[in-house]
Amino acid sequence: MNLSKMRILLFIPIIFFLFVSNLFANSAPESFADLVEELIPSVVSIASKTIIKEQHQQPLPRFPEGSPFDEFFKDFFDQEQRKSPSQRPMYGLGSGFIIDSAGIVVTNNHVIEGADEITIIMFDQEEYKAELLGRDPKGDLAVLKFDPSNRKISSVNWGNSDEVRVGDWSIAIGNPLGLGGTVTAGVVSAISRDIGNGPYVKFIQTDASINRGNSGGPLFNTKGEVIGINTAIISQSGGSIGLGFAIPSNSAKKITKQLKEFGRTIRGWLGVQITAVSKEIAESLGLLNEKGAFISNLSPDGPSKVAGLQEGDVILKFNNIEIIKMTDLPRLVAESDVGSTASVQIWRKNKIITVKVKLGELPEEAFVKRSKTNKNEKTYFVDSLNLTVAPNFEKNGVIVVETDDDSKLIPGDIIIEINRELFTTIDNFLELIDTISKTGRNSLLLKIIRDEKSLWITIKFNQ
Repeated sequence: MNLSKMRILLFIPIIFFLFVSNLFANSAPESFADLVEELIPSVVSIASKTIIKEQHQQPLPRFPEGSPFDEFFKDFFDQEQRKSPSQRPMYGLGSGFIIDSAGIVVTNNHVIEGADEITIIMFDQEEYKAELLGRDPKGDLAVLKFDPSNRKISSVNWGNSDEVRVGDWSIAIGNPLGLGGTVTAGVVSAISRDIGNGPYVKFIQTDASINRGNSGGPLFNTKGEVIGINTAIISQSGGSIGLGFAIPSNSAKKITKQLKEFGRTIRGWLGVQITAVSKEIAESLGLLNEKGAFISNLSPDGPSKVAGLQEGDVILKFNNIEIIKMTDLPRLVAESDVGSTASVQIWRKNKIITVKVKLGELPEEAFVKRSKTNKNEKTYFVDSLNLTVAPNFEKNGVIVVETDDDSKLIPGDIIIEINRELFTTIDNFLELIDTISKTGRNSLLLKIIRDEKSLWITIKFNQ
């Protein structure tokens, strides 16, 4: 081999080495320190306190076998234990992050579920009592609020989890094992993971170290945007083995907005019961593969029944998104807007048919009973009824904000009729009350909405 050829052979590896070095230099920062310094003030620790009731375990006096006192004292002690349960506090720790400088915090539902007291602990260890605005067990999300008073607090921005790619950097900040302000980094290991936590979430998998106490904390991208909420790990030991899972930000963002505004989630509803398309079902129906969702039952008055879907149909696509597995469908429907018209592609009798379905609302329990007003909304005190109300901006009527202890009304009630008279605005309400009070009547018949049910109650004017 002559000298010129040797120079070429030596030159090529050097060029390749420089190319690879530049590639990694551009994609892997030397440090996340500047970014983390900016983000840490927006991440909080969450301490929950739950009061557990348990029975007194007093020793039973001993009597000779068969003694009449034996049964007497046994019954007596059983009754006393039922009447006098003892109480002990149980504490939990988790993480959360601030999404609004007014003191709005997002975390996991399992971090605060059942808590009697919730405390927000800032990065500088300053503590604030928090109230629960709403929680969603199906999506494992909760929204809290605390009053920062005159303190200026930092908040974070949501990122677009649909843009997340396997191999992207991810940064987790949280409170693992009570060690607040802990930062770990890794890469996105997978997207759209189904780990059996229900049909409404497909998780982002990361190998950033996540441990107990990280739950509810944010998973950031390198722009400092929240791309996920750290929720679960898979581990035989209980510690991190690099299998962490986060709720994608695009799923969380919509749910947290609803919890903040309404105290509950509002999910789309198709009104079908579905099963997986087995090999046998696919073969018998003439399908080429086992993709899709087989409709085994229809709700009698559900949206699908009204639109003409039938039991035995196989849903292949929902709004042009292919249903690979049966579990894909509930999530897509739930994330759709109530009242929107969905395009549903089905397989029926060896033909592909497209049906338009107007989605209903999935019945959801409201776990937080609260007034839909906030401190920034104007309230009105009705002296003749000793009642404070506020406008109901979602629908007609007024919302009861405060009343006396003897009233049949409670905060959160929505008054929609007075003496069989409808009204639409707060001004109409006040005028109607004033007009009726001048007639000399002592009582009012009110139609109210409480816990989404209509009730009729009577209240009296102040004497």
